[in-house]
Amino acid sequence: MKKLLLMSAAAALLSTAAMAQSTVVTTTGTGHTAAVQIEPEYRTKIRSYVTEHKIRPIESREKIVVGSPVPREVELEAVPTDWGPSLTRYRYVYSGERVMLVDPSTRTVVQEID
Repeated sequence: MKKLLLMSAAAALLSTAAMAQSTVVTTTGTGHTAAVQIEPEYRTKIRSYVTEHKIRPIESREKIVVGSPVPREVELEAVPTDWGPSLTRYRYVYSGERVMLVDPSTRTVVQEID
């Protein structure tokens, strides 16, 4: 009986390990866009901030779009705390009348705020 229980436990453990290996999820840069939720009042604060502080748009030869990395020569700016607590982990760039939220670890644009 002990042998049967040990074999059952070993089989369950192996099947769990196999299942865990088969369900690994790989996240790409574009997968981050769904995770960033910005409330309408914070969108308004962000647009006001850019206008009030006269933020100058950056210039880049490459078009900066959601899901793509920001070129290394573009400086990422810290997100002000009044943009909302969930956004302070990001950086931003102002490009072409749009604020782009950037994941600083990958330099990937995760959200566009128009």
